[in-house]
Amino acid sequence: MAHRLLPGRRSLLKGSLAVSAGLALPAFTRSGRPTAEWGVQTGDVTRDSALVWVRSDRPARMIVETSATESFRDVRRMRGPLIGPGTDFTGTTRLRGLPPGEQIHYRVLLADPDDPRRTSAPVTGAFRTVPDRRRDGVRFVWSGDLAGQGWGINPEFGGYRIFDAMARLDPDFFLFSGDTVYADGPIAASAELPDGSLWRNITTEEKSKVAESLAEFRGAFRYNLLDEHLRRFNARVPSIVQWDDHEVRNNWYPGQRIADTDTRYTEKSVDVLAARARRAFGEYFPMPTPRPGARERRVHRVVRQGPLLDVFVLDMRTYRNANSPGDQTVDPQGILGREQLDWLKRELARSRAVWKVIAADMPIGLVVPDTTEGRPHVEAVAQGDPGAPLGRELQIAELLRFIKHRRITGTVWLTADVHHTSAQHYQPARAAFGDFEPFWEFVSGPLNAGAFPATELDATFGPERVWVKAPTTANVSPAGGHQFFGEVDIDGGSGELTVRLREMDGTVLFRKTLQPGLVGQ
Repeated sequence: MAHRLLPGRRSLLKGSLAVSAGLALPAFTRSGRPTAEWGVQTGDVTRDSALVWVRSDRPARMIVETSATESFRDVRRMRGPLIGPGTDFTGTTRLRGLPPGEQIHYRVLLADPDDPRRTSAPVTGAFRTVPDRRRDGVRFVWSGDLAGQGWGINPEFGGYRIFDAMARLDPDFFLFSGDTVYADGPIAASAELPDGSLWRNITTEEKSKVAESLAEFRGAFRYNLLDEHLRRFNARVPSIVQWDDHEVRNNWYPGQRIADTDTRYTEKSVDVLAARARRAFGEYFPMPTPRPGARERRVHRVVRQGPLLDVFVLDMRTYRNANSPGDQTVDPQGILGREQLDWLKRELARSRAVWKVIAADMPIGLVVPDTTEGRPHVEAVAQGDPGAPLGRELQIAELLRFIKHRRITGTVWLTADVHHTSAQHYQPARAAFGDFEPFWEFVSGPLNAGAFPATELDATFGPERVWVKAPTTANVSPAGGHQFFGEVDIDGGSGELTVRLREMDGTVLFRKTLQPGLVGQ
């Protein structure tokens, strides 16, 4: 589907490529009709429902029309929310009563609140609802880490062209595995590459510094939507989104205080920053709204994809304890928090899907250090001690033991975060902790960020790195390659699940097929 460039975009790509995320759209002049130039998105699609997202240039009533045909005969119309500055002019409408296993064409219109006859030009998209029938199969893609380390939208490179490669696979959905933005990573006009040439970024005022205010966090999320490849992808592929650290700040944890020596930040409370980031995150992705009486807008949830698949979306950031050396012999809070861990165990036990994908925003057995506070602390789960579980490993050991003893079949772990791609097989015969069944963890990413060497493995759960592709030097730009995504294809007949790890252009680097109905493999 063709999408036109944002008005004035050609002229904005000249010179320093500097734009303002607010001025990149013509609007904000209050004449004429509302416009929706940031595209549309859908999220958390189920058998009979979907969330549809849009952003307006001014206050407007969101209207969504759906049809079984691209010509929009027999339209069904849903009146959405009145959107305005309280949500940065973004809005989400939940579609209900959709037919399962069908292609849904939709278009979003924005109506002037004072004159409903004055509407925007329609912005169109399409998605497939989840089938009731197992034989239809499931295909999805996953990755993370977008616009990191100062590598932003570079038109000379082709922008975020990795999204075109993912779209060519015609996936049912995209699992966005965290670090969806780099709120702590300013985007400069250019950066020098190893060969002496320049990487030239589109820039915006909000991305010229670390995000602290709500407006700056909103600008960080809005920045990525300047890319036409991403907007085109969003209109055709639904998302299931989770977050990690860079939506707020590198390696953050609740209760953290930013050191006075970090002069980039005038706001020193990470909890304050996280609250602003979480609000912007919920505004700029089609995310479920809190249930009545709920204490918070949760990131962790189960998204059911029919008889073949349940996706368990984890939040390994909001409920974690402070980063530390990770050598505690008792650690009930861990990386998930007790409430989320109990929720995960309960939902895994209830699931009747053939496959249970555990969408983790951080890896299990890869050592991810945290030196942001000047001490060798642990950022993920593994802490480098190959012995019995300690620290956050205790919580993962509890979960793995539960999966084994409850005979929960078909668990697969997917993650991103470490800016390379790899496949790890965890085997109790190799492990210091052996009370679990073997399982696979697949890593992909980045989408458009610096690539980094493979990290050390921790032997506590017996991981073997079966395959890996990573650079030998740190922060390799997208121009240097090493940009990755993964594909999962579940066959409707056999029930087999095939994982393919792919490069930026879609080339398959590694393939593994898993058999259904097994507790471990």
